[in-house]
Formats: sequence, C-alpha cells, structure tokens
Amino acid sequence: MCGRYNLNTSARAFADAYGVVLDVLRDINLARFNIAPTQTLPVVAAVTGGERQVLMARWGLIPAWVKDAGALQQPINAKMETAAEKPMFRRALARSRVLVPASGFYEWKPGGARKQPFNIGMADGGLFAMGGLLERWQGPEGEVLSYCVLTTAANDLVSDIHARMPVIIAPEHYAQWLAPDLVRGDAIAAMATPYAAGAMRAYPVSTRVNSVRNDGPELLEPLPEIED
Repeated sequence: MCGRYNLNTSARAFADAYGVVLDVLRDINLARFNIAPTQTLPVVAAVTGGERQVLMARWGLIPAWVKDAGALQQPINAKMETAAEKPMFRRALARSRVLVPASGFYEWKPGGARKQPFNIGMADGGLFAMGGLLERWQGPEGEVLSYCVLTTAANDLVSDIHARMPVIIAPEHYAQWLAPDLVRGDAIAAMATPYAAGAMRAYPVSTRVNSVRNDGPELLEPLPEIED
C-alpha cells in the first residue's frame, strides 16, 4: 500500500517534470516531507486550454455518487488489479486518472522490536508520478476534490520491504495516462505495471516519520544502518 509520501522540490522543477504552468504553483507548498491521508495536496489532471491542470485535492477518495461522505470509508489506495471491477473506483479509472507528484514514498519493513521505515524513490533522487484516481463530490459546502493512489505488486527492490507499491507512471506515458478518452482497460493496465527496480533506490530513515506531526527535511536523511 501507500500510506505516506513526500514531495520536496522547486516550483520550476515541478513545472518542468509534469508539464504545467509555473505561475499556478506560486501558492502551493512543495516542501512536504511527511504527507498523510486527509491532507490536501497537488495532483496533475488532464490538459485544459492547452495546459495540464494542477488541482488541490484531499487524499481519501469520495466518489461522486456518495450521499453521506462521513458514513463511507474514504480509501487512500486502490488495487490496480481490481479497480476496474469495484464501483468505488471503476468510473474514475476509466475517465478521471491523475498524476500524484512525489519525491519518494515510505514503507515499513517488519523486523526486530519495531518496523523500520524506508524512503523509496528514483535512483537519481528526481521527481516521479504515482498513478491516481480523482473524484469530484458535491457536498453541503460545495465541491470537494479527492483522490486515491493506485497500487500494484512490489518490484524486486520494494518486495524486500513490502508486498505492494504505488503504481508509478513513466514520464513517456503521462499524456496517455491523463487522456480522458482512453478507456480501454488493457491500455490503462499496460502503463501500471511494477516500475523497474533498477531505476529506483530505497534506504532506511528515522522512525520520526511514524508521527504525522513531524514534517521536515531531516526525515529524508538516510540512516547509516537500520535501527534496532
């Protein structure tokens, strides 16, 4: 699964990586080191007016057809293998896919007295995009945008830490992933296979990441060895 991630970048690097207009990032905090469910984060949606949209959405999906959001579990993840079959996800998978920008994601490896958190990302330390689903729910106070992160089986790197990992969309597939007219399940699934392990890295970090109250660059510092 994916229950925490980080996004630490400049506005220029973000704009270049995801093909968005630099100006729209002016008031968005792009230094987030311990992103957690229910928080509001930037996602990248389909092209409109010649440019991709940056939308601020809440992590925890609320489907448009839900009447009482408070009475429903709001999933933060969806399994890619079964999303097309689930009423909760199938409409968004077919019509409302987004990119979830990230610098890394956290997973916890069992062992010893407590689980060891790892930061996992690209081998070059660069930005990447997790595959996400977006929904627009009309609530009593207006529209609420929400999203979840798709997951898949872990690759050879991540499987030593956890059995699942986020779907990572290759940059050359961004346009196709975002295209709302792409509804063929096989074409969507082909972009959502486990990302190449050789292009990624993972390293242990402090258990301070366990608390959502901690949010600073020190959370990304690699440990010299795994904590006991």
